[in-house]
Amino acid sequence: MSKWVGISAGVVGWAATLTGVAGIGLHFSWSEAEVLVLAASGAPYLMGAALVGTVAFAATRRWIGAGVAGVVVAGAVWTQAPLYLGNSGGANGPEVLVMQSNLLFDGADPTAVVERVRSRNITVLTVNELTPAAVAGLGRAGLDEVLPYRYISPGRTATGTGIWSRYPLSDTVEYDGFVLNQLSATATIPGAGPVSIYAFHPVPPVYGTRVWADELSRLRAILAHAPADRPVIAAGDFNATYDHAQFRALLSERFSDAAEQAGAGHLVTYPTDKRFPALVGIDHVLIARGSAVTVETVNLPGADHRSLVARIRLDHP
Repeated sequence: MSKWVGISAGVVGWAATLTGVAGIGLHFSWSEAEVLVLAASGAPYLMGAALVGTVAFAATRRWIGAGVAGVVVAGAVWTQAPLYLGNSGGANGPEVLVMQSNLLFDGADPTAVVERVRSRNITVLTVNELTPAAVAGLGRAGLDEVLPYRYISPGRTATGTGIWSRYPLSDTVEYDGFVLNQLSATATIPGAGPVSIYAFHPVPPVYGTRVWADELSRLRAILAHAPADRPVIAAGDFNATYDHAQFRALLSERFSDAAEQAGAGHLVTYPTDKRFPALVGIDHVLIARGSAVTVETVNLPGADHRSLVARIRLDHP
């Protein structure tokens, strides 16, 4: 019996360790193969299997296996630690609160959206899957009274995108050639001057991984041309997690992920309309010339995403 227990523990240990290795590999993968792109969304869960391997080996005193599994655990921690360590920087300008919400077409409760905007004193709201019916519902709920300036491009089902702001918006742009609507505008914020605001929503990988990767690459190019002399905030449902290399490429050079800056950890936002809890974080706020102080998720009735709320301190002009 003990022989079979040892064999079973060895099989479990190596299988779990190799699963952890696969998770690390997916974290760094640039593959556009659909199965690998989708699997990368769950990379942290796969990496966690290496802990099981460590325990299985240690319990049966297989120290070589335990050492290998421990190295894999260390590698997994190294890939995920930036989300927890925080690197808020030294911005000392005015604070703004940014809320990103995917409305599930017109499924989200507009009254709940406006209540969250009011209670959290939101400065800028970006929304995805904005339909004409959702625009009307948000208007009836009083959103335009709280955030009187807007630049929106509503559409059927998932295509619509919008920006609402407490302060005036100018230099509005809608970017051509994307499946869903991508917007930008300039908000004039007291104490900070002009601040570039982007509302993004690339297609999900299930639409087509090549299109998904191409759109993320093109959004990176748009951000590369964002004004360098002012703060920039880019929020949206990026349909990609921190463990997608294609998403992390957006963070090169000037931009940082708000959750990583604040050390907020894994903020899972999707899906919220299932019997199981949200599993992946695909909503993000990116910042240049500013620092995220706190980032949190907020439940939004009727939607299939949790909203993301970031408190950001901007650089002085």
